[in-house]
Amino acid sequence: MAEKPYAILNTGREFEGVGLIKWEGLAVNDTGAPFRFPRHTDRSVEAKGVFGVGGACVIEGSLEVIPTSYAQLNDADNNPLSLSVDKIEYVRENATNIRPRVSAGDGTTLLDVYLLMSK
Repeated sequence: MAEKPYAILNTGREFEGVGLIKWEGLAVNDTGAPFRFPRHTDRSVEAKGVFGVGGACVIEGSLEVIPTSYAQLNDADNNPLSLSVDKIEYVRENATNIRPRVSAGDGTTLLDVYLLMSK
């Protein structure tokens, strides 16, 4: 289990309050380093790559300033946010910290996770 760092990507829209974050190369049991963004209240997330057999990436959040635990966040329909195919989902809750966690898969599972945020 490794904690993977995130990169802040240039979208050309930063002046409009848009940000794009990428966690790269997450395998089974890896988490992304938490990203703190309470001022960005509109968020979408996408997981891309090789899901492998039974691969899933959950999106978690915390309201703690320095997180000691995380809760699974929900999509727009209030379903737990667990991505098992390449798709984009809206993140319903506003959390102080957000991170991806690859909760299932096999030896081939390798995902990149993107978080798009705007004010």
